[in-house]
Amino acid sequence: MTKNIAIIRGDCIGPEIMAEAIGVLDAVAKKFGHTFKYTDAPMGGEAIDKFGDPLPGSSLDTCLSSDSVLLSAVGGPKWDNVPKEQRPERGLLRLRAGMGLYANLRPAKIFPELREASPLKAEITNKGIDFVIVRELIGGAYFGEHTTVQTGGELYAQDIMGYSEHEIERIARVAFETARKRRKCVCSVDKANVLDSSKLWRKTVCRVAEEYPDVQLSHMYVDNCAMQIVKDPSQFDVIVTENLFGDILSDEASMITGSIGTIPSSSLGEGTRGLYEPIHGSAPDIAGKNLADPVGMILSAAMMLRFSFDMAREADAIEAAVDAVLREGCRTADDMSAGCTQLGCREMGEAIRAHI
Repeated sequence: MTKNIAIIRGDCIGPEIMAEAIGVLDAVAKKFGHTFKYTDAPMGGEAIDKFGDPLPGSSLDTCLSSDSVLLSAVGGPKWDNVPKEQRPERGLLRLRAGMGLYANLRPAKIFPELREASPLKAEITNKGIDFVIVRELIGGAYFGEHTTVQTGGELYAQDIMGYSEHEIERIARVAFETARKRRKCVCSVDKANVLDSSKLWRKTVCRVAEEYPDVQLSHMYVDNCAMQIVKDPSQFDVIVTENLFGDILSDEASMITGSIGTIPSSSLGEGTRGLYEPIHGSAPDIAGKNLADPVGMILSAAMMLRFSFDMAREADAIEAAVDAVLREGCRTADDMSAGCTQLGCREMGEAIRAHI
């Protein structure tokens, strides 16, 4: 099978971890008889430096004409003072909108070998952490109207958090379909005791739930959910929530697994084309030092194989290789613990490829 993959190498540590993910994909292609063709699509700080635009039209066209997109991490202090619309992060928002990617799936799963690295107590992590946050990605406050005006002698700013029924319906269906493949439990997170947008959210999710009688639906306010994720994460299977809440909760969930460097994510819309990326940032402080953790990037490639290319065996091979390397005690600096062997970014990639 031949697949065309758009590659966004990103900024700071981005090119380092992307190189290891591509190396793993090449190993998979060789083992299973596939051909993966890669086309660079500059975005973020790299694109600002080359084209003066965080997402040039040519890069978006490359992404739209590919079978899927692999994204590293964008941004860094070098571009902190550029105009708001030219910031690297704006390129990411425009890419999500341009590709119609309305659903972000971020797993929170702890590797048994990394339990000691979790900030949670052993009695909590021993119960297991294995849930998915389904976050609405192109609506809410991030994509609403933003205004700052002078009034009464001072500045006043507002950001509109709005949702339509169809936006809520489609993300709810993603959550219920995801739950059907897991433990068949959905927890919808909102702030329906305060916000009108959340009241519509809850009403719409309840209506969609009638189409899924085999899935158990519960509701939780976002502040309580934030507490429950650290108190008893084992209670969750699939969490579905709006954009702003999902951004915050998914970052919290990533930290309880032991290392933010190991968590992949996928952004999906209609069809099979998706955007796959690790959840961490560009880590400018360790860029070029061979210290970055490539596991999240590599597991993002595995998610791409599974969800966009229907290559379950190939995805399993990558995930099994990561498991094996961690069982052998190999770690990068972010999740290093006593008795383990610290590897650099390149060496960790090499170890994973060797198991494939």
